[in-house]
Amino acid sequence: MLSLVRLTEVDPAHLIELMNDPRVRRHMPLAAGCFGGEDCAAWVAAKEAMWRDHGYGPWALLVDGVFAGWGGPQPEGNDADLALVLRPVFWGHGRAIAERLLAEAFGPLGFDEVTVLLPPSRGTAAVRRFGFRPDGAVEVAGRTFLRFRLSSPGSAGRA
Repeated sequence: MLSLVRLTEVDPAHLIELMNDPRVRRHMPLAAGCFGGEDCAAWVAAKEAMWRDHGYGPWALLVDGVFAGWGGPQPEGNDADLALVLRPVFWGHGRAIAERLLAEAFGPLGFDEVTVLLPPSRGTAAVRRFGFRPDGAVEVAGRTFLRFRLSSPGSAGRA
């Protein structure tokens, strides 16, 4: 069972372990140096500020009560950008977790569309299977990301 909880509700040690895992960092081009306790506290505070300022942000993801990673929509310019970062042991749960995050984004959060930013090191097959369509490239903090966009199943913008 998947539970979505605020990042403040999980042990920071879990986040620190995830964010320092070299298999995960390989796909996080904005990560630099060691992610320590102070970094974690500042990062969680920034994610919580998204909730305060925009009414949405990422959650900690628990599978059967075990920390699996973090994800959810985050403000990125004028878009709600869907993030998903999982511990490698939970990579096989990615599709089900992404489906739940999209259901939250298009359901209770009421978005008409969401984006995904992928570093060029990531394959695009998974997002394409969900119906995301290429929407150019964007630069974030000097790094290039490929942007994909998905309209809500109920919106007229979806083909």
